[in-house]
Amino acid sequence: MRITSLLLAASAVLLSAAPAAAQQQPPSEETIAFFKANCASCHTIGGGRLTGPDLKGVAARQDRDWLIDLLMDPRGVVDSGDPYARQLLEDARGVYMNAVPGMTRERAGKLLDLVAAESELERSQFAGMITNDRPLTAADVVAGAALFQGSKRFAGGAPACAGCHSAGDMPFFGGGRLGPDLTAVYARMEGRNPLAAWLSSPPSVVMQPVYGRRPLTSDEILQLVAFFKDTASHGELQTSRASLDFLLVGFGVAALILALFDFLWRNRFRSVRRCLLERSQR
Repeated sequence: MRITSLLLAASAVLLSAAPAAAQQQPPSEETIAFFKANCASCHTIGGGRLTGPDLKGVAARQDRDWLIDLLMDPRGVVDSGDPYARQLLEDARGVYMNAVPGMTRERAGKLLDLVAAESELERSQFAGMITNDRPLTAADVVAGAALFQGSKRFAGGAPACAGCHSAGDMPFFGGGRLGPDLTAVYARMEGRNPLAAWLSSPPSVVMQPVYGRRPLTSDEILQLVAFFKDTASHGELQTSRASLDFLLVGFGVAALILALFDFLWRNRFRSVRRCLLERSQR
């Protein structure tokens, strides 16, 4: 009986410890990769604030269900009037957290487990990217402008920024209109490190599939940061001017085409006029 009681007690201890052991499983590579691709550009774990708050110890600031709801529908939680969510929006200078494609409650829970595990480390792997802190130079600004406009190709083959964005005093018709004007993005992102972190892995639904497979190098990121800093200091939005330029050039091209058609078909009525002239002479 004594041996049986000991075996039963040991089994009970093992069974009660099993859930805790399951909870302590290290985060999967898939969860780590997902955090890098969708979260690390706006958040650190123990590295300070970027666009969004530092996530170290976030589980102590809000309960788990609330955090999962936020990950599932960031805008919905903020717009519900929740005071803590509104404060997060205010701290982010009105920038809403992106809705993350492929987010599920199970995945959100795994991300929170990852944050909890990383929060216990002396230094998390997500404490923030280490950027070169050397002074930005005029050469960096020129190189960044060339990368942005596409006259210099990205090493990884990523498309030029100007295909979707405008920034500063761009030549011709400015940049694209799919994305926002980035003239003041350096100020909006609150400086060098947050902007560099965002460029390292843009979480945008449109940009992530493209730049996730073709990441920018650290030098390219630094040069783009220098360009955006320069445009923020003395640039101006190009939307209205680019629209006017496009309209004027459109009228000019249309007039040129009409003049060309008139030249090519200048003899189009000659055969009719000759017949009329000959008939009148007879």
